[in-house]
Amino acid sequence: MKKISVLTIVHNREKALVNLIDGLNQSHLMPAELVLIYMNEKPYTVPKTSFPLVEQPIHHSNHLPLAQARNRAVEAASYDDLVFLDVDCIPHRSMLGHYANAFEQDSKLWSGQVRYLHQNAVEEADFWHRLDELSKADPIRTSSECLPYHLFWSLNFGCSKQTFDQIGRFDEGYGGYGAEDTDFAFSARQAAVPLAMIPALAYHQYHTSYDPPLNHLRDIIANATFFKKKWHVWPMEGWLAKFQQRGFIHWTEDHIQLLREPSTAELLSALKE
Repeated sequence: MKKISVLTIVHNREKALVNLIDGLNQSHLMPAELVLIYMNEKPYTVPKTSFPLVEQPIHHSNHLPLAQARNRAVEAASYDDLVFLDVDCIPHRSMLGHYANAFEQDSKLWSGQVRYLHQNAVEEADFWHRLDELSKADPIRTSSECLPYHLFWSLNFGCSKQTFDQIGRFDEGYGGYGAEDTDFAFSARQAAVPLAMIPALAYHQYHTSYDPPLNHLRDIIANATFFKKKWHVWPMEGWLAKFQQRGFIHWTEDHIQLLREPSTAELLSALKE
């Protein structure tokens, strides 16, 4: 059976990480290791694991150096087969088994599935046995084996180190939140790496988020601009349109200008229920 390194990057998510580790401890197939990269913070005190734990902090001028952290996780991994699992995700007991089966096949970029847990779901009695009941399926991505590259998302995916290098790693020209995973998928398409979806399920834990994500306004402007120069199309068009409609940016075919920052009241109004 394949030995799998699970890779997770962390910032301000201690409780979620505990649940992720508890989920891995209940997995039908144990990971060969869990690699944790802490972004601009010290390692947490975490539960005992049934597998080796590799922990590394990185320090960066950007508070969320997502691309750099994922690349460092790959560098720290001891094994060739990699599963990238978002810190907010709880793995299904069969998740790693599905990845192990996929890694025995052709070299592809393997995308797992995600269900979204309701608010306070992890506080419910016996929630470990009720994860399906307490969650809903991703509303956009289906269980189809064919996933368009622009719908790739980095919550739950896997590939070999060789495939990761063939794609070209995560581009560290992206600083902070937004578009770095879409860029990775576009690089996979350019490198002729097939993208396929498998029933490797993880449950995403609820956390506060914004629609549109005004809390990441500057990062999204910078990363969208970087993406446009590289790929000649705009990413995150839905969010950019909402920013423009609300007067935060002036967005043209070739340029984004920041007009103003959101107020506290506007940030609160964008909080998702």
